[in-house]
Amino acid sequence: MLASRSSFLYPCNDWNDANSYFSVGKALFNGKMPYRDVFDQKGMYLYFFYGLAYLMSHTTFMGVFIMEVILASFDLWGIFRILQLYVKRSTALVLSPLTLTAAFCSNSFYWGGSAEEICFPFLIWGLYLSLDYFKNQYPEQISGKTLLIGGLLAGMVANIKFTVLGFFFAWMMCIAFAFLVRKDLIGAVRACLIFLLGMAIPFIPWLLYFGLQHSLYEWYYGYVYVNVFVYSNLNGEGPSLYERVYTLSKLLYWLIRKNLIYFGFVIPGVLWSLFGRKRKVLERFQIFALCFFLFLGIYIGGATLPYYALPLSVFGVLGFALLGQIYEWAVGRWKKVPAEKKQAEEGKTEAKAQTACMWIAALLSLVVSMGMIWCLSMNIPHMSEKREDIFLYKFKEIVEQTEDPTLLNIGCLDAGLYTVCDIVPTCRWFQTQPIPLEDVLRDQEQYIREGRTDYIIARDEYPAVLLEKYELAAQEPWYQDGTEFTYYLFRLKN
Repeated sequence: MLASRSSFLYPCNDWNDANSYFSVGKALFNGKMPYRDVFDQKGMYLYFFYGLAYLMSHTTFMGVFIMEVILASFDLWGIFRILQLYVKRSTALVLSPLTLTAAFCSNSFYWGGSAEEICFPFLIWGLYLSLDYFKNQYPEQISGKTLLIGGLLAGMVANIKFTVLGFFFAWMMCIAFAFLVRKDLIGAVRACLIFLLGMAIPFIPWLLYFGLQHSLYEWYYGYVYVNVFVYSNLNGEGPSLYERVYTLSKLLYWLIRKNLIYFGFVIPGVLWSLFGRKRKVLERFQIFALCFFLFLGIYIGGATLPYYALPLSVFGVLGFALLGQIYEWAVGRWKKVPAEKKQAEEGKTEAKAQTACMWIAALLSLVVSMGMIWCLSMNIPHMSEKREDIFLYKFKEIVEQTEDPTLLNIGCLDAGLYTVCDIVPTCRWFQTQPIPLEDVLRDQEQYIREGRTDYIIARDEYPAVLLEKYELAAQEPWYQDGTEFTYYLFRLKN
């Protein structure tokens, strides 16, 4: 409620990325096909979830907020289960909100509603399954059920934002090593097949969806080809191996500095998992592998936007587990054990006192969590903004003078006017993508020449051809991330 700008406490969430997801999700539920009819380059479950949010509220992010709350509850549940592997239930209950707060008040949480935030519960539960197996079951054989669930989690992530899949590559690699250590090659192959079966299940709805409409290539082109060969620099023309290692090392340093609120727990937690006492070799190695391949998968392509780092905060739970163990050790040292004669009489009193202390600690945990977000979240200052001062709502009054208006967004990603006016995109390139695709500007110019939409919203600049068929209806300045922009609204001439 405090951390995300999708919350009802904020006038709106004007983040371009989130509005883009909302517009594509809206189009999906209005019979249009992502990638072919409306273009964006994320995974289908992201658009599906945003489409469900659109059904709850067509012109606000209330549905997105509800989605975030549901996902965050799964985050907390998974964090609680991980903490229980190391500390008592009462300690885990108190630390769970603080663990999630450290991630959500950080710079990488950004404005709320990112693809990384949607992936978060799948990563948390994947981490739980891995930690539980190597801590409590290894060297016994992992169950087929766990492998299948791990695959399902990976399949969901693959259909939201596949750059986060490095985590599950390491997850399955470590499981395979557990079989190979026992010289069970057949078991390793069987485990990989079960995992892949689970991973394939989330693909089935979209294989049917695109396959029945003969559009499998559009799915591949829009989600895989564009991200791998256009958006990233993995096309063989990028920097050398040494340059990549140097760049990634420097990047990690700056990520730690900018997100110290959760890296302050990630770093000691990971070191404790690697070098703590009574750890099995693979139990240590899996933590290194999960961290390394998750980081590599996210950043090897060269893009470095602030919210990309959010998945790395899942390892912060290890730092809080260490904190919980230190706390329980200290309490055990300081606590006076009652004399044998008094134990029976003091037992009930002590139990009541512990219950009371747990509730007090739980409430204090929530208060501290809210205080952390209030003091540290970059979003809190925007809570004071007034809706009537935001350019979107000034433009909305003009656009709604036209019955069933159509819109084209040029010069930037979706500014949010599609959302506040409840307009379904009618053009494939309904927004200007930040990727070097020649089709975008060429086709958008063709839309303008043909006068295909009633309105056009542009940011900072616009092509001269626009004035041939459109007239300036309004312009407004707007400050975003410390930068001043000017938004223009053009109306089709009569």
